[in-house]
Amino acid sequence: MLKVLDVMALYKMNVLHFHLNDDEGWRLEIQGLPELTTIGSQRGHTIDDSKNILPSYGSGSEIGVNSGSGFYTRSDFIEILKYATARHIRVIPEIETPGHARAAIKSMDARYERLMKAGKKEEAGQYLLRDLNDKSIYESVQGWNDNVINVALPSAYNFLEKVVDEIRIMYTEANAPLATIHFGGDEVPAGVWEKSPAVANLLKTDTSIKGVDEMWHYYFSKVNNMLKAKQLYLSGWEEIGLRKALVNGEKKMVLDDRFANENFHADVWNNLSGNEDLAYKLANEGYKVVLTCVTNLYLDLATNKSFNETGQYWGGYVDVEKPYYFVPYELFKNLKEDESGNPIDKKKLEGKTTLTEFGKSNIVGIQSPLWSEIIKTPERFEYMLLPKLFGVAERAWAKNPEWAIEKDTLKSKVLYNKDWSEFVNIIGKREIPRLNHYSGGYNYRIPTPGVSIESGRVSANLQLPGFVIRYTTDGTEPTINSTIYKSAIDTKGIIQLKVFNSEGKSGRSVKVQN
Repeated sequence: MLKVLDVMALYKMNVLHFHLNDDEGWRLEIQGLPELTTIGSQRGHTIDDSKNILPSYGSGSEIGVNSGSGFYTRSDFIEILKYATARHIRVIPEIETPGHARAAIKSMDARYERLMKAGKKEEAGQYLLRDLNDKSIYESVQGWNDNVINVALPSAYNFLEKVVDEIRIMYTEANAPLATIHFGGDEVPAGVWEKSPAVANLLKTDTSIKGVDEMWHYYFSKVNNMLKAKQLYLSGWEEIGLRKALVNGEKKMVLDDRFANENFHADVWNNLSGNEDLAYKLANEGYKVVLTCVTNLYLDLATNKSFNETGQYWGGYVDVEKPYYFVPYELFKNLKEDESGNPIDKKKLEGKTTLTEFGKSNIVGIQSPLWSEIIKTPERFEYMLLPKLFGVAERAWAKNPEWAIEKDTLKSKVLYNKDWSEFVNIIGKREIPRLNHYSGGYNYRIPTPGVSIESGRVSANLQLPGFVIRYTTDGTEPTINSTIYKSAIDTKGIIQLKVFNSEGKSGRSVKVQN
């Protein structure tokens, strides 16, 4: 994390959004709630989650032997906060709720069982996160059926306030600024709370809540009031500005104007087909919006469609150019690919909501998530981060480019190609070599060559300058001593090409039959 902060500071990335819990793990020590880390941060085989939570993403049968288990101690987190603050980086902690909370729920279940066995019934229920009699049936996108906090329970708010207070103490000890806490809100499935006695009783006693779907508004109202009492504002994923409503007889998420003037900061990730303009709708409504559009900004997505490239692919493919041509105030103009990596049909964007001047004032930043559920080493993390981060930094800080506002398509393309050529030369020849040694060096992704065969000749090129292509003609893996590619190759047989940096490190090879 300290190396991440170093490279963020170098390129003026000034906010670290720190996702500290999910279904598969709780990653921050909280004083007074030891089960969060003794159980919720440990993954291994189990039939009841009483001593650790079950494995995910291939984390294996034993606890503590790979990246599936582990957490940041209080001292770790305070050190990170101090390090970030010294580099003018603000850290926004995220406590994902009410969904994506399985690790927290199972941890508090274990605490409940421990204290019940000790005869401390009242203390046992103090931080319980689920209604023990809830018979609701649901399934999250990731397949969980027990991962949503029951928001009717007073004990759930006891838990959240306890966590918030402990986090605030750590920020104070680190002398780090804290203006907001992110409370998630992402991907709560249909069916939750529908057969919960606790929710049913609340609906009877509080007639202002019009049905189970309105528990969403009830929850974020209470969280918002808690944070405001502590001089903090609420951040969350886009769902904090949405509500369920019947549209043509079907339940859909629509804008909720009730929180529009509450200074909610919404990270809008969903710009998939049908939702390309969601960020603009929320900004125009009055929500503060952090553009987090998956198709261009999710760094955990694979660079391209190659089977050999690591990363997710559900939201498309992201290389260094995807965030570069992402324009915050003109999202539709330069969208080139859909979530499947196919050319986008511009006709589908006709009639979409555009950004008003008021909405423009509510765009408060862009961010690029690097979700790490399948990233098991720091080296792999750095591979996914760099050089993609350069595209994000450029678009976050550079002025609105001429090619983004030029109405003539051909002129815009000429302007874009000129700027892109200048950009890749800067990062390829100046910035990437810097990463060989800065902060101990980074395991950035070295590009693969683009290869084609025409008229019996093998041609190759590179997206980024500053590297060398070497090749062999006998099917063996190229080395630092292999022939340097300078012109098209006539030799017949198995041609293998690989890119090397100035330090002799190489990327993934490409093999063709000529």
